[in-house]
Amino acid sequence: MSLFAVRDVSLRFGGVQAIGNVSFDVEQGEVFAIIGPNGAGKTSLLNVITRVFDPTSGSVAFEDQEISSLPRHMVVRSGIARTFQNIELFEGGTVLDNLLLGRHRFGHGSFVSQCLWTPGVRAAEEQSRAHVEDVIELLDLMPHRNSPVAGLPYGVRKVVELARALATQPRLLLLDEPASGLNPEETRELAFWIDDIQKDLGITVIMVEHDMSLVSEAADRVLCMNMGQVLALGTPEEVQADPAVITAYLGA
Repeated sequence: MSLFAVRDVSLRFGGVQAIGNVSFDVEQGEVFAIIGPNGAGKTSLLNVITRVFDPTSGSVAFEDQEISSLPRHMVVRSGIARTFQNIELFEGGTVLDNLLLGRHRFGHGSFVSQCLWTPGVRAAEEQSRAHVEDVIELLDLMPHRNSPVAGLPYGVRKVVELARALATQPRLLLLDEPASGLNPEETRELAFWIDDIQKDLGITVIMVEHDMSLVSEAADRVLCMNMGQVLALGTPEEVQADPAVITAYLGA
């Protein structure tokens, strides 16, 4: 049984169809890339998965549980985390502050016990901080640990957003154009981190990406979309060689 399954998902905005009957499965431990020209419906698909949009039809299942009707705040509690195409961080906070926000999905006791700072609350807080420090070490963020996010270079802020998603301890990680705005060296580092996230942490990854060098390096399978439809599905080599994919990118 697949870890994650999309079945016949469609999304319409009035008379405009953003996604049309898209279906695919993602296996446990896989890095699954979604590619396609601008306007293909890739980010809209991630927004359906994370409940930003309600699908017009179809279903989304994670670990055999239907999540298409989950309240938005419950998506992360189910074990799904994501990053965004446009960085969404609290720029007035430090890197550490932003990562600790990722621990919000874990209960640290009742309101009263938190006010009284009971031993159980203290232990939960220590556990959260320990996990955040592990993420900071994994992604080489120690030099920026106490720096305000607003003063960091764009590439570092992209890594901070990835780190905050990892702080939630997801089983499925959604990355929306993680290499956007990165230079070639930063993109190569990202490929190594995705490999570590998959192999060392055991996290399944779905990423929307335009950078085919990253896709070829990191992805096990690739889904190509065009105009809201599935165009091709296979290994990176198979999809890049598909005549329909070449036509969609370069024209007939």
